[in-house]
Amino acid sequence: MTKKILNHFEKVDIILFNASKKYGNFEIITPKEPKEYFVSLCDEIVSQQLSRKVADVIFDRFKKIFTNGKITAEHVLKLKHEDLRATGMSNSKVKFIMDLASRVYNREVDLEKLVLLENDKVVTELTKIKGIGPWTAEMFLMFTLGREDVFSHGDLGLRNAIKKLYVLDNPTKEYVGELSLKWSPYRTYACRILWNSLEN
Repeated sequence: MTKKILNHFEKVDIILFNASKKYGNFEIITPKEPKEYFVSLCDEIVSQQLSRKVADVIFDRFKKIFTNGKITAEHVLKLKHEDLRATGMSNSKVKFIMDLASRVYNREVDLEKLVLLENDKVVTELTKIKGIGPWTAEMFLMFTLGREDVFSHGDLGLRNAIKKLYVLDNPTKEYVGELSLKWSPYRTYACRILWNSLEN
């Protein structure tokens, strides 16, 4: 992280700042190219409710289906349901990825235009797709579009990290919301610190 971000955390939240010194050793987020958006969303769908390790195994199998290494909506639509199930995906996730591919291929959703939209509009567009809820859209904002000021209120890991770092039994949604607002405009980096704190 940059000194500018660390200085902000030091100014607004000494607990998060101290945590950043232990758990903030990561690179600045860089936005991905629009041609990678479809692949990123497939990855986010696969990752839902799975550990990163398990999700990575399934997604690696998914990538190996594509002999030329190019994962596109058109190529996904040529696959059979059983092809995707063989990777370890659930039936529902197969349907979600097929729905995503169909909407992208038919131009019902224009992924390349998402970079031009405000965060809330990106969430609105993505949640039109089956299987993509606010959490998945927020992960896309953070890790694909590289937006620096995103907080995922529905993420259980963030809630658990806040309980641990701030020594709270059961923080209310209102409390968490007010706390996260202090971290703006760098809430995405705060989230990464919080997630890392659970792994150490």
